[in-house]
Amino acid sequence: MSTQSRYNQREIGAQSPLFSASRTTIETAFLGNNVKKIKDLKEAYELAANSPGTIVTDMLVHDPEKIGLNSNSKVLLFNDGETTGRFADARKILGEKGVGEKEYTAVLREAIYGTRAKKLYHAQVFIGLNEDFMVKAHLLIPQGHENILYNWMLNFQHMSGEYQKMYDASVELKGEGDIFIFSDPDWNNSEHPHGLSYFDSEHNCAAVLGMRYFGEHKKGTLTLAWGIANRNQYVSCHGGLKSYSLENGNKYVMGVFGLSGSGKSTITHSKHESQYDIEILHDDAYIISTKDGSSVALEPSYFDKTQDYPLTEPANKFLITAQNCGACLDEEGKCVLVTEDIRNGNGRAIKSKLWADNRVDKFEAPINGIVWIMKDPALPPIVKIKDPILAAVMGATLATKRSSAEKTLKNMDKDALVIEPFANPFRTYPLKEDYDKFKYLFQQKGVDCFIINTGHFMDQKVPKELTLKIIEQIVNGTNPFISWNGFTDLEIMRIEDFMPDMTDSYYLEMLQKSMKERIQFLYLRKSLNDGRDVLPVESLDALVKVINEIEDYIQNHYMKAM
Repeated sequence: MSTQSRYNQREIGAQSPLFSASRTTIETAFLGNNVKKIKDLKEAYELAANSPGTIVTDMLVHDPEKIGLNSNSKVLLFNDGETTGRFADARKILGEKGVGEKEYTAVLREAIYGTRAKKLYHAQVFIGLNEDFMVKAHLLIPQGHENILYNWMLNFQHMSGEYQKMYDASVELKGEGDIFIFSDPDWNNSEHPHGLSYFDSEHNCAAVLGMRYFGEHKKGTLTLAWGIANRNQYVSCHGGLKSYSLENGNKYVMGVFGLSGSGKSTITHSKHESQYDIEILHDDAYIISTKDGSSVALEPSYFDKTQDYPLTEPANKFLITAQNCGACLDEEGKCVLVTEDIRNGNGRAIKSKLWADNRVDKFEAPINGIVWIMKDPALPPIVKIKDPILAAVMGATLATKRSSAEKTLKNMDKDALVIEPFANPFRTYPLKEDYDKFKYLFQQKGVDCFIINTGHFMDQKVPKELTLKIIEQIVNGTNPFISWNGFTDLEIMRIEDFMPDMTDSYYLEMLQKSMKERIQFLYLRKSLNDGRDVLPVESLDALVKVINEIEDYIQNHYMKAM
């Protein structure tokens, strides 16, 4: 059995690495006499459908029995208030600078005490969909928030008989206890006006307080699961993974890494006009084994934006729930969703696993290529990185723009370029651990690395159709890469209208600035959080080499031309 749910009495106590003040405080709350354990997904559905404020639409869930629901189950809609996205500034991770356990366990105790007069629901799920990696997770949440509970059980794998047998046969993750998450969306604290997400990742527990948005609960749970994977010889991945079967009988497995809104789901689910036999692992959360390069999906369903899906879009057939969307009556008087973000930004829906008919839960074949999806106007639509160190560094300095999935402070520029290492803002362990694992894949496992820009190159938008064509050329090995003027470790494709103009001084300055911002980001890691996320000197050297090559090119070509 994978993670530990019960303890031998002789191992209970301060000497056990499974216990901490945070974990004991949170886990104890699950045993109160005001706690009701939810037995299955059907019960969770009934609770959510009858929760005040829920809109029970007239849209039927497709093949509900296949996902653990009754035959007459309908799509449920629940809407939050002002906040419709994650709030990164509320995250506090034990071990980071200024986050002390004594201070925060006092907050936890008070928050838990504040729920003593409420009925609390206890839900359980599995994270990881193969015997190689499965974790049991628990959520405790007050009555009145049944939709969060139901969505959480849908997003992860509810404890069906099939998966219980799989879990019983799964690889033991020694020294890892179950995940425990305490949530009170009604919590209010003047010192944390936007809420608090507190993590003791080393002991697999968290508290999500004063935050209604379901995405906080989804990503908060994945935060802990990714931490477990990281400690057990896996690379934790926030991205999509798909496999292309080629005519020669080989497979090409490609991972795409990008934040919400970058295009990673579009790329992952594209069928490329049926040119290939394609299998999908997942579009958001998976792990890669550093031992054999195989990969395992962490979730069965999909938590997708609704802005690109009009009501009549065929994909909406697979909706199970929706959040922060409108509703209205159609011409037959039936209650239906209003999608496309008319009501607010970041409307969301959970689609069932059945949406992708080519879905699998594990890839035995090792990964072949990794794509960093960026929105950096200095980068052409496709760049191949030949040096393993530079490949890992560019992942660690992945540049993009904020999306509507995030709640930001009022004075924050949403259009500014930001760096989010490996497109994963949910890391609770030092950045070097991800850096080392990705470098290992590039250096020791022969994995190729690419950057795909899905934003603008200079002032020209990179169309989705071009991005998909580029991916097809990578998979097929056509349109070979060519040297990018002056660079030792970077190559590009010859794409009409998207070739870097190396005679344009403004462009060269922009490219230099892009690389210098990455160096500045790495320099700041030395001082932030007492250097917890500092990377080896080799990472800076790799970027300095690129800048030097830009300057050499200017001196040898551009300046002479002047």
